[in-house]
Parts: sequence; C-alpha cells; structure tokens
Amino acid sequence: MTEHSQSDDQAADGGTGEAKKPRSFWKELPILIVIALVLALLIKTFLVQAFSIPSDSMQDTLQRGDRVLVDKLTPWFGSEPERGEVVVFHDPDDWLAGEPTASPNALQTVLSWIGLMPSAEEKDLIKRVIGVGGDTVECHGTGPLLVNGKALNESSYVYPGNTPCSQDDQGGQFKVKVPEGFIWVMGDHRQNSRDSRYNQADKNHGMVPVKEVVGRAIVRAWPINRWGTLPVPDTFDQKGIGEQPSAAGALTVAPGGVALTAAVPLVVWRRRRVLKAENGTGTPTTATGGR
Repeated sequence: MTEHSQSDDQAADGGTGEAKKPRSFWKELPILIVIALVLALLIKTFLVQAFSIPSDSMQDTLQRGDRVLVDKLTPWFGSEPERGEVVVFHDPDDWLAGEPTASPNALQTVLSWIGLMPSAEEKDLIKRVIGVGGDTVECHGTGPLLVNGKALNESSYVYPGNTPCSQDDQGGQFKVKVPEGFIWVMGDHRQNSRDSRYNQADKNHGMVPVKEVVGRAIVRAWPINRWGTLPVPDTFDQKGIGEQPSAAGALTVAPGGVALTAAVPLVVWRRRRVLKAENGTGTPTTATGGR
C-alpha cells in the first residue's frame, strides 16, 4: 500500500500546499448561459420551434397571435404528416404572395434565431392535414367533406357557423387525388382560409410537398389562458378512411426552458469534477458555506 503524504499533496499543488478554490457561481454563470444558448439553437433546429399565428384561417382552434410549439424531431426519423394533424409548412408556391412581411427589431431577430421567440421572417403557413398520399378528397355543396368516400364529422374543429365545404367556383367544390409525397391541407375557418382548395392553379395543383413540412404543431403555448395540446380529431379514426394516424407526445415547455434545464446538470457535473480533483478523492466535498 502506498502512503499518501502531505508532501505529495504539496507537489500536486505546485508546492504551495493550498488547494485551488472553485470558481464562484457568478464566474460559472457565463458558461451556463453559453451552454443554454447553444442547446436552445440545437433544440430549435432539430427538436421544437415556436411559431406565431398571423391570421384567422385556423379559428377557433388557433387565434391570431397564438404561439404554438412545433415538433421538428419526428420528421428526422422518417415520420410523415397524418390526417387530422395541424402542421406548419414552407410556402410551397407563392401562397403568401401579396401578404405583408413583418420587420422584427434586433432583439426579436436574436431571440427568434435561438428559438425563444417565433420567427417573423420565415414564410410559413399552418393548416390541418385532410388528405395524404393516395387519398381522394372531395367537397360537394356545403358538405360534408369526404375522404376516401367517408364523411368527416368536423363539428369539433370547423369554425362555428361555417360549412365544411364552400359553394363557389374558385375551388370550394372539388374532387382530387393526392399524389404520394404530398398532402392536402385546409384551414379550420373554412370560409376564411386560402388553402389547398384555392391554390390548385399552382405548380403542385394545391398540394403541399411533404418535404416542405416543418413539423406538427403539438402545443398551443401562449397566451397562457389558451394553453393546450392539439390532438388529432376522432373523426379521422373511423374505419375505412385509411391508416390510423399515430399519436405524438406533447412537449409542454419552451425551447429556452429545455435548454436551461439541460445546461444546469452539465455545469454542476463540471464543478463536481473540479472539486474531486482538488481533494484527490473519489468523493466530492461540500463547498464552503453550502449545505
């Protein structure tokens, strides 16, 4: 057995015989903030991102000014949009032509870049998926809306007073077959939504390429009195309509909060390692003044 002497400790400490004091919390704080910002950026890029609702096209499910959290992770594992989901997607072919573009200030730009605020510059839309690749979707008269010949009961989400189908010659009456790799989307405020129906003259015939889908909106996060999840309505579960949509878990915290929560254990772990090294044992000691 090798004897551990005081001289050994002094040699390890450079001959001073004094242990290096751990840095104070305030000196560790910048490290914590940097780690949190990096994690927030990674979360925004690969996991979840906040978006702001700019119009009334998804009432009453979503109101103008609502903030939603969008799951961006599952598409990385090959998951594709399912019927009934509310999804955010990039403008597929100038659907937003003529719409005003927001001009965020410097602070809003930084916060949106790290995912703590919705992006104001991206040209994205939010609608409900009605049909996926291989589906036949049709509207006749005022409805009901048919998917693969099955009538949808949309009373739980279509805007009160609206009819499921719109009687006009601009696209409200239709029968389409959705190609593989595309989705057909419609707003819940049927008589106030410029969706797939009214973009059938574009290069995709009103369809949205799956590759343009950012992710599924899973949580209505703000304002707090309207907090809630965005589940798939039961009408899309009926037999004969096609494959059943899969349920997705809801993330109920904002990206910044997730990042901060993940960063704290990393800093604590680092401090514990420093303390272990200073004491020369495998058991951390309590810092001065702590309990």
